[in-house]
Parts: sequence; structure tokens; C-alpha cells
Amino acid sequence: MTYCLGLVLDEGLVLASDSRTNAGVDYVTTFSKLHVFTPAPDRIFVLLSAGNLATTQEVLNRIRRDLAQPPAGTHFLNARYLFEAAEYVGKVSLSVQRDHGPALQQSGVSAETTLILGGQIRGEPHGLFLIYPQGNYFAASPETPYLQIGENKYGKPALDRIAKLRLSLEDAARLCIVSLDATSRSNVTVGPPFEVAIYPKDSMTLSHRLKLDADSQLLKDLSQSWNRGICQAFESLPRFEWEMAAPSTPGCT
Repeated sequence: MTYCLGLVLDEGLVLASDSRTNAGVDYVTTFSKLHVFTPAPDRIFVLLSAGNLATTQEVLNRIRRDLAQPPAGTHFLNARYLFEAAEYVGKVSLSVQRDHGPALQQSGVSAETTLILGGQIRGEPHGLFLIYPQGNYFAASPETPYLQIGENKYGKPALDRIAKLRLSLEDAARLCIVSLDATSRSNVTVGPPFEVAIYPKDSMTLSHRLKLDADSQLLKDLSQSWNRGICQAFESLPRFEWEMAAPSTPGCT
């Protein structure tokens, strides 16, 4: 299992992922799930992946092949709109799954992969798309400016409360790390290193790309500060009527 997320904001995009992959409790390794493509000066694409690792790697290899030897039809080099790039990635993913799905299914293994594509083509707005294993896709919206794939339930509450279009890129990056950290606390199949990419709109380049290992001081500080804040908020909740006369004792440390 894995966990990836992206936010589309007034200022740009923030995308983040864990790097843990596993084939059972006795085989846990790390692979980057955040992939950046800058095929031309007027465009940038960031791809996040969750699902079958072999499928994901072949999708990436086919995208790179198409960049080196452009085929007929739409691809990263000639897409005019971001949704066309999402449609292209969906077709590549579906083609890979059709090639290997039947054999994998006979072994009880799913060939499916789910992807998030973020980026911008000059002259068009920046955006964020979730691409399903079936090849179709949808975009993040102003009402829900974030997308998640993989083990998403544990990191969702913070996003629901805090994610807004007006959020700064730096605050959004901190929010992504908090969401990843919350997920890793509740699900052992998600864990560091955490990767974060920050894209200011219209820049056509990442301003920052972070990799936070388990022993990263920044990751530790963010996690501890978030936990303290949650405990303080919990301890400041209104008391029941019968508690008013009794001395209160801290319930969260």
C-alpha cells in the first residue's frame, strides 16, 4: 500500500508521497512514487502513483519512450491542455494493464495502478487530475482542492479541515507532511521517506523538492508539534456540567 496526495492552490501545486512498498510483512522496500517530467520549456508534469509497482514502472518507461520517439497522437510533448495529458496517461496505463492483467489475475495479483497528474502547460491554468485504472480521470475542484490515492482515509481529516485554495504553498507542504505522518502512524504499510514537490504557477519548474527520511529533524519537529497541538486542543474542549466542580486532569500527553 502507499499514500500520495496533491493540492491545487491559487499559488500553484503541492504534491507529496510516501516511498514504502511491500509484498507482505517480511518484504518492505522503498521506491520513489513522485516522478517529474519537463519535456519542453513550456510545460511540466508531476506524476504520483499507487498500485502495482511493475505496472507503474512500465507506464513510466512508455512515457519516457514516447518522449524520446514521439508516436502519432497526443503525448506529453504535444498536448495542448492538461486534460489531454491526463487522457494520454490514462491510455498508457490501461494499455499496460491489458497487456499483463490476464496473466497477473491468474496468479491472484492485480495489475491496477491509480495515478495523480499535476502540472501546467504555458498559457493554460495549472491543475490536478486523478487517473483511474480504467483510464478515465477527474480534476480537483475549488470546493475540494486536493486529491488522494492509496491509503487515504487516515490523512483525510486534516485536509478536510485545512485545505483551501488560498493556502500558501509552504503551508500546503506542511499540511501534506502532516497528512502523510498521520497515515504512517495508523498504517504500517505507509512510511518515510516522504517526498514533497512544490510548483509555483506559471514558473514551469519546481521551486523545491524535499525528501524527508524517518530520522529527518524537520519531520520529527512537524510531527511532535502537530501532536502537541492536537492534545492542547483536546484538553481545551468544553467540560461536561458534572465536571465543573472537580479539578481537571490532563487526558492527553
